[in-house]
Amino acid sequence: MRYTLKNGKTINIPDAEIKSNAEVLGLTKEEAIEVWLEDNDYEVNEEQVALDAEASKVKLNLGAKADTAKPKTPRERTVKVSDEKKELFETILTNLDRTEGVSRENVKVLKENKLIQVQIGEKIFKIDVIEQRPPKK
Repeated sequence: MRYTLKNGKTINIPDAEIKSNAEVLGLTKEEAIEVWLEDNDYEVNEEQVALDAEASKVKLNLGAKADTAKPKTPRERTVKVSDEKKELFETILTNLDRTEGVSRENVKVLKENKLIQVQIGEKIFKIDVIEQRPPKK
């Protein structure tokens, strides 16, 4: 349907939209045309402008967290080291002292019961002692 605006401009309004607006909203053909013009910004509806202005004042923070969130206290990390692992670590450390070309100054314990660094000549080696958990049943 062709419709001429007050300023003389002619626009094409889809007949299907006018018909569906009239049926769904229970409007006359003229009212459905007016609704279409207002929805597509050809005319201004003061009531709609007032509602838009009121709605724009409301600020929504989607995904925002509550202001009263309690700060989390980090738990102490407890490292459980078995006696077997301690014994193996000490055995490796003492046997490195006996190794040819390795002096005690070239052996460093980076992490107790975990990581040893050995320097032989220009090369540096790291020995990592890892105890695996038993498989879950």
